[in-house]
Amino acid sequence: MELTWLEDFLALAEHRNFSRAAEARHVTQPAFSRRIQSLEQWVGTTLVLRTPQGVQLNAAGTALHAGVAELVRDLHQLRRIALRAAGREGAALSIAATHALSFTFLPGWIRGLELPGTLTLLSDTMAACEALLLAGDADLLLGHAHPDMPSRLPADGFASLVVGRDVLVPVMAPGGSFDAPLPLLAYSEASGLGRILRAARAGWSDAPRLEASVTAPLAATLHSLARQGQGVAWLPRSLAAEDLTHGQLVGVGEAHHAIPLEITLIRPRRRLSATAEACWERASAQSFRSAAT
Repeated sequence: MELTWLEDFLALAEHRNFSRAAEARHVTQPAFSRRIQSLEQWVGTTLVLRTPQGVQLNAAGTALHAGVAELVRDLHQLRRIALRAAGREGAALSIAATHALSFTFLPGWIRGLELPGTLTLLSDTMAACEALLLAGDADLLLGHAHPDMPSRLPADGFASLVVGRDVLVPVMAPGGSFDAPLPLLAYSEASGLGRILRAARAGWSDAPRLEASVTAPLAATLHSLARQGQGVAWLPRSLAAEDLTHGQLVGVGEAHHAIPLEITLIRPRRRLSATAEACWERASAQSFRSAAT
């Protein structure tokens, strides 16, 4: 069994589509499909179902998924510990990134930086990523941010840099009415997007009539439920763009119900490893070029 198969499985569970998951993993779809099949052969059973709404985890896949994310994270952390013990930690870079950005923004962004060394990606909720950065178990944090979202990181200990833009948009399956009371597919407390949405909704004078029906920490889970017609969800446009283009999801609400987001890179103010410092410097330069054009 290879670690790559588990990372592929997480990508497929996130995107619910073989083509999008293969693109996120930077492999061809046939190669990606073969690796998923190899994992299924190793486990001894199929893990996914193909449905009109996209790929879904079956009972075995759901049971496996519960522990795979934690296992992958622990394996990368063990590698980091080993590099530290060997005095080679400076050649590695550890980035904690929220799940949504791990599969949408991060792959192209990190490729554009052309960094030396080895990247360890720790993908989790915003709360977990903040905990990793506070504990020193990650060099940098990549997440969504908004001026109304209070940070849980002390300003005197951490600095941030805007490296991209996104929008949190209300979407639902075609055919629903945004005017009627609707089930809200809500984010849990661990989600940074949930913090942003709750802060924004508190300031709306025409807050839509919504009743929370499902609460989950991941945008990918709410994305899947919205496609199935289970309610309305506020999703990053970067995650929902393809479904919006092809009509599997539709935008709803008024223009001000869409919430502009920043994609920020956060670091401790203390000196980091050479590779982490190089990442920060190149991200800063890239961000400056983007603002100037």
